[in-house]
This record gives sequence, structure tokens and C-alpha cells, in this order.
Amino acid sequence: GSLIRLPKGMSARVLEKSGEETWTLSFSPCEEFDRWLEKEGSIPLPPYIRRAIVPTDRARYQTVFASVAGAVAAPTAGLHFTDGLLDELVARGVEIAPLTLHVGLGTFLPVRVEEVHEHRMHSEQYCIPDDTAAAVAERKNGQGRVIALGTTTARALEHAADSHGNVRAGEGDADIFIYPGYRFKVVDALITNFHLPCSTLLLLVAAFAGKEFLLNAYEEAVRRRFRFFSYGDAMFIA
Repeated sequence: GSLIRLPKGMSARVLEKSGEETWTLSFSPCEEFDRWLEKEGSIPLPPYIRRAIVPTDRARYQTVFASVAGAVAAPTAGLHFTDGLLDELVARGVEIAPLTLHVGLGTFLPVRVEEVHEHRMHSEQYCIPDDTAAAVAERKNGQGRVIALGTTTARALEHAADSHGNVRAGEGDADIFIYPGYRFKVVDALITNFHLPCSTLLLLVAAFAGKEFLLNAYEEAVRRRFRFFSYGDAMFIA
């Protein structure tokens, strides 16, 4: 019931607490919200980037794949790719198959329970086009490998797959929680950044690469002073 007054005539009414650290709000006037947010809002740079936001951040804190509004943060593995690099990959025979998964706040909630399976994974909206589902089917039928660019891509594909690895095209909410012990049905290789301790993202990568292998990789990254997090380095796990 609380009313939050925002700049330039916008307000928000708190409807309910919808999660451990999230609330549902109703904005008014709702028909103006998107335009108001675009004008009054700022790019949500990670808190460890300790500088003022500059105009170039609007372009740089997006991936070359970004086309649909909805994510609360950039899917960081995609930040390593440029249009030129994609052209080079295509020239070498790599097929680029797009999908959408809107990164949500739940991605950043740390695991605070002793038993990992007790952690509640928030859902994130996704959309897998027909052409992408068909391309994945071709690769799974012996035509190559499915390389997921980022944990978001991996989550969307694994959520939308049946027990045989057949990916269903369409839209939905991905609430799959992947941690060690999970058997991947679709993804053959993964490109991902170095993630925070106690994060669900780190658990997903550990499930894919193996805990011991991953910890060794992180020790090597720390020793070589690799950069972590959003604008950090990435690894290719095959």
C-alpha cells in the first residue's frame, strides 16, 4: 500500500512482497512508464564500477545481440563479441542462432542455504525462435556442437529441452536450477565469465565443468590477475 513518489510526475504503489528481496509495484501513469524510464533512468552498471555513468555506457553495456527490452542486466558473456567477430565466426562455418532470456534479479541473489537444493530459483522470461530450435536439433543429430554463449543461454536451452534433448520453440518462464549433479541435455560447450562466489551462476558452471576443474581454473585466473564479473575475462569450456 505504500506510495513512492518519483521524479517528473511518476509514482509507484507497492502491491505485495513477491520474493525474498523483491516487491511487485504498480506504476502510474502506467502508459508513460517506458518513456519515463528511458528518459529518467540510468544504465545499471555493476556496483564495483566506481565512476560516474557516461553516455557511451548506454551502448557499451549492451551485447551485440540485444534487441528486446526486459533484462535487468547485460548477459555478460555476450559483451566479448562484436559484429566483426561474429562475421569472422560465420565465415569459418559457425552458425549463430539467437534466443532471448531476460536476466532477472534472481540471477544475482546469493545462495544462503546449507543444502543447495533448498535454494529457490526465480523464473526468467525466455523466447526460443523456431529457427533456433531447428538449428539445435540439427547439431544434436550429429551435425556439430551446441555452444551456449553464457549461462543465460544454457539455462534457456536446458529448460526448454525434454529428456532426450529436443528443444521446444516458444516463450515461457525458465525456473530451472542447475547445480552439480545435473546432466546437460543440450549444451556441448559453454562460454562464460568468471562469476561471484556463492552464486547460482558459479554452480551452473561447476555442474558443466566439474567442481575440481573449475576451482583449478579460478586459481589460475586469480594467479594471472584475470578480471572477474561483468567486464571481466571469459573462459571457453568444451
